[in-house]
Amino acid sequence: MFERFTKEARAVVLGATECAERADSSTVTEEHLLLALLDLGSSRTAFAFTALGVMDRRAALEASLADVRRRGGMTKADEEALAGLGIDVGAIVARAEEVHGAGALAGDRKDRRWWSGHRAFTREAKTALEKSLRIALG
Repeated sequence: MFERFTKEARAVVLGATECAERADSSTVTEEHLLLALLDLGSSRTAFAFTALGVMDRRAALEASLADVRRRGGMTKADEEALAGLGIDVGAIVARAEEVHGAGALAGDRKDRRWWSGHRAFTREAKTALEKSLRIALG
């Protein structure tokens, strides 16, 4: 599939892999794809992100992504729904981190690539790439 991508799309895939390496993640996620898209300086995507104000809020976006990762992928909407049932997600996350260390719920298993050094793409990241390719091909 990689050979069917445009030069810009290949740059995003390689950039996502680099983002995963910097984050010491064993896999490349859709989050890494998004951050790689934000790193493209002169592209149509960068122009669209700038027009939407995303580039100006990159730090806030990265902080939100880190917070979601810290909560094991649970969104604010999930947290609010559970709060309606009397479940304090913040307290659960704090207790899990107290017992098991920071990022205990992040779920990144670092042992999956010990033999090759290769960072596999998650199912969600692969789906994003496949959908992008289908859209591009029409």
